[in-house]
Amino acid sequence: MPLVRPHGGGDLLPRLLEGEDRAAETRRAGTLPGVRVTSREKGDIIMLGIGGFTPLEGFMTHADWAGVCDGMKTASGLFWPIPITLSTDKDAGAKLRIGTDIALVDASDGDILAVMTLTEKYAIDKAHECATVFRTTDPEHPGVKMVMQQGEVNLAGPVKVLSDGGFRKTYGTLFMMPAETRAAFEELGWSKVAAFQTRNPMHRSHEYLAKVAIEVCDGVLVHSLLGNLKPGDIPADVRTRAIAVLVEKYFRPGTVVQAGYPLDMRYAGPREALLHALFRQNYGCSHLIVGRDHAGVGSYYGPFDAHRIFDEIPRDALETKPLKIDWTFWCYKCGGMASGRTCPHDDADRLLVSGTKLRKWLSEGAPVPPEFSRPEVLEILRGYYAGLDASEKVEVKLTGHSAK
Repeated sequence: MPLVRPHGGGDLLPRLLEGEDRAAETRRAGTLPGVRVTSREKGDIIMLGIGGFTPLEGFMTHADWAGVCDGMKTASGLFWPIPITLSTDKDAGAKLRIGTDIALVDASDGDILAVMTLTEKYAIDKAHECATVFRTTDPEHPGVKMVMQQGEVNLAGPVKVLSDGGFRKTYGTLFMMPAETRAAFEELGWSKVAAFQTRNPMHRSHEYLAKVAIEVCDGVLVHSLLGNLKPGDIPADVRTRAIAVLVEKYFRPGTVVQAGYPLDMRYAGPREALLHALFRQNYGCSHLIVGRDHAGVGSYYGPFDAHRIFDEIPRDALETKPLKIDWTFWCYKCGGMASGRTCPHDDADRLLVSGTKLRKWLSEGAPVPPEFSRPEVLEILRGYYAGLDASEKVEVKLTGHSAK
């Protein structure tokens, strides 16, 4: 059987230029008016470049934005759950002319990431976007904060991407483009592939989720977020090393591909679960593992809202389907890993560890139950926490919420 088709039913549409085309456009970009982009926008540009956001050609128009907020569809009718937009401040926006090209510049290092042909400038109701996408306008929600801090003017238009943002240099072969994961799956003979989304190290519960998926699929793509997180979360290089040792020691060879993708977390809960499924379709995955509070933060979403939202969208919206799995944990009475659907026992018999509690244990050098995490994983995490200074350890203990 073939792999699932890219979203939209056509071919992958990477916007990243190559060879002399890339070199020539990079030289030209240096002469164009520049717009500085945020970390979140940078991740979106790279995803457009590598084909992760197929079939989008660039940043969304006002009609696209409104359609996605209110009905999860672009103006053309394409299913899309979260707006992909670019903004700037009012003064900078006033200097840009419709129909001209602009350079999109990484605000952190000045690297020219892309050239965009400006087709539209528009303002949005930020509170409306937050209410529809995040289901809250609470300024303490990290996704809401991100939207409310955007510039006043959104810029729309197709992009030519000139850089991978340094992800290949930083992460090497871990940074895989959709064409590369698809080639890897085909070489392994896989057609039914489950994606495991993570912004955390994998502990015993995550290991259990992945192994359940392997029982019903050909293999699992452990797909780590490489973009920015919230304070207190564990950096990507530490996380991916911990995942690599877990896969090496505790998974059958040929059942797991580990890779990373360049987005920042939006913490949009159910809607972000849909986006995760959408771009995993482009990476070649037929299924997305959806556990408890997928892409959530705090108590903004119900524990299984991300399960239910897949039942609320049209059946043909996505080819990639959810593997809905209940909360997983070690049960002392069962004598092993279990889930809320399989374990008949009470919380008193279960090992329930929040991400905040685990970070506190690690930052203090306290023991972690072996039923929660493999020793090889804990060794890597303890090394990371031992290297933090006192103020960083305080921040780790005071920030962060457990989420997949």
